[in-house]
Amino acid sequence: MPKDVVGTDDSGVLQSKRNATRYQILVQVAEHQPAVSQQEIADAIGITAQAVSDYLRDLIEQGYVNKQGRGRYEITKEGVDWLITQTDELRGFVQHVSEDVIGQVDIETALARTEISEGETVTLTMQDGVLRAVAGDIGGATAVAVTEADPEQDVGVTNFEGVLDYDLGTVTIVAVPTVQNGGSMAVDPDAIHPIEDEHDLVAVAGTEALATVHRASIDPDIRFGTEAAVEEAATKGQSVLLLASTDELSTHTDQLREGNIGYEVMDLREE
Repeated sequence: MPKDVVGTDDSGVLQSKRNATRYQILVQVAEHQPAVSQQEIADAIGITAQAVSDYLRDLIEQGYVNKQGRGRYEITKEGVDWLITQTDELRGFVQHVSEDVIGQVDIETALARTEISEGETVTLTMQDGVLRAVAGDIGGATAVAVTEADPEQDVGVTNFEGVLDYDLGTVTIVAVPTVQNGGSMAVDPDAIHPIEDEHDLVAVAGTEALATVHRASIDPDIRFGTEAAVEEAATKGQSVLLLASTDELSTHTDQLREGNIGYEVMDLREE
């Protein structure tokens, strides 16, 4: 029996190579029981059949596995409990890596406003819904460039510090009746223009809404995927005028509420 199999070890699978191997063997037994050969386990986890035999003997002595006959093994309740404990530890470690480690090295894309060199500290701002980077530490939110860029080129940035200071956008919704209730002809097109001038983008949801902006001689900026697109635009500081047919209205307001985006609904029906 290998020396690393002898005795008990309370270390987790991340600290003990022995327990990592025991964990893999128990998973194989649990997945393929009761008929599972030592060679199959060895092939699955990349160790010798003799090593699997030694580990199985140890697991049987610890009460984690029952042997029912030649090539027939079953995991016990104690073995399942140990697997759950170790799996919880692994899950916590993976969450830590994904949120605290990988999350810190996320790379975002910004639009360079000045010439930027790789490795240089840049200051970030949000303008017209686009993340922008300027060479130097001159603002409240900074990052490190991972690529070089000339002005108006895309640049990768990471290692973010500080707070990006900008206001969320808002959404004004013009409810357009369904065609059964008058459709685009029920909305005053002249009332739309003053509102349009106060917003960065115009979006339409529903054929009645599209017909309404056509009557008003307005080209919409957003026509498809409007629920997600309007929310994202507002999240990036853009004010959006959304014309939505009444049967599309609730899906958009639900999405905006979930995103904590402020909105108002207007009725511009002709009297």
